[in-house]
Amino acid sequence: MLKNDLFLRALKGESVERPPVWMMRQAGRYLPEFRALRDKYDFFTRCRMPEIAAEITVQPINIVKSDAAILFSDILVVPQAMNIEVLMKENVGPFLPNPIRTAQDVEQVIVPDIQETLGYVMEAIKITKEMLNDEVPLIGFAGSPWTIFCYAVEGQGSKSFDKAKGFCFSQPEAAHVLLQKITDTTIAYLKEKVKAGVDAVQIFDSWGGMLSPVDYQEFSWKYINQIVEALAEETEVIVFGKGCWFALGDMAKSKASALGVDWTCSPKNARLFAGNDITLQGNFDPSRLLSPIPTIKKMVHEMIDEFGKDKLVVNLGHGILPNIPVDHAKAFIEAVKEYNK
Repeated sequence: MLKNDLFLRALKGESVERPPVWMMRQAGRYLPEFRALRDKYDFFTRCRMPEIAAEITVQPINIVKSDAAILFSDILVVPQAMNIEVLMKENVGPFLPNPIRTAQDVEQVIVPDIQETLGYVMEAIKITKEMLNDEVPLIGFAGSPWTIFCYAVEGQGSKSFDKAKGFCFSQPEAAHVLLQKITDTTIAYLKEKVKAGVDAVQIFDSWGGMLSPVDYQEFSWKYINQIVEALAEETEVIVFGKGCWFALGDMAKSKASALGVDWTCSPKNARLFAGNDITLQGNFDPSRLLSPIPTIKKMVHEMIDEFGKDKLVVNLGHGILPNIPVDHAKAFIEAVKEYNK
């Protein structure tokens, strides 16, 4: 039994004494302990070494003391397993030397055997669970099919993902074939994660906000919803769509346990769009962690008041930034733990 199950209770919509709190990218570059490992091993090596991935996952639980751990990995291990080469380039970020641009390219993409290609992730989950010793729940995650598609077609990060969008609009048939392959792989991948021991999963739709509301339904949400439908019987599912406030109403009708909200949508509007029946997660502006500590604590309490303490998982509105002082990250977590109303 988990010693701290606040996070899972909030996902189930139960009334809690205070909301649970964790931070996206909490196992990351703002921690000196993480940077020490980064200097020793390159990015995908860290992902592929179960002991290292587990150590990184547990670091923030020991240091900033959040209410849930999220497995250290990357959304781009999925396309790697699908026969799409992904590199991590210095000062560029993700780089795919052979982006997918034609129907023939799509044919080369496989739906892999998960244990064969991503078994190292399951191993990392098992080691992490042992290290956590039932202190807090462990979250597994994957990118949304649309977000993975964006990288696969664009070949790297982008401000607008014009090539990815252009592929959808000029070759919709091939685009849907690729999106379905990514969806099938992601469902199998997340099911294996649940079997390996994660307590909940999150789908990151980082680039969903690049699409118009109509195109979002066709090229992103319908694929995310397939994943939600496939996983909802087995675990709690959180959907985080950055810039996707316009879809909160539709998302709230799904079997998702919680919806992530970014900092550009106020808690009041998020509740208005999503309704009061679903748990929301968010949505402190990550840059606001550069504010003085008393300001952080005051703003966190105001945010909780606006959301309401129940059906809420406190988080940032996106990943924590690498230049955030550790004391400020701790203050964010402490502010939630000190909340009592």
